[in-house]
Amino acid sequence: MDILVRKPTENEVADMQSKPTWGCGVSEFDWYYDSEETALIIEGEVTVDYGSKSVLISEGDYVVFPKGLSCVWKVTKPIQKHYMFK
Repeated sequence: MDILVRKPTENEVADMQSKPTWGCGVSEFDWYYDSEETALIIEGEVTVDYGSKSVLISEGDYVVFPKGLSCVWKVTKPIQKHYMFK
């Protein structure tokens, strides 16, 4: 179970811009995904630790968090994202 991080296509950017936004300041917290989430990072930076893995996510990234993922968010720069749950 891995977190997918990549640059979005133009169509993905256009689609995600119509989705709601969420943001938070510098912080650290545990999170569990009970459904798949797709996100487009508008600004900020976060390291997400899961299992023995870690991924850095920052402005402009398109991210897919799999259903069933338990992780720790370490927000190092205030973050804003568009998001969608499946």
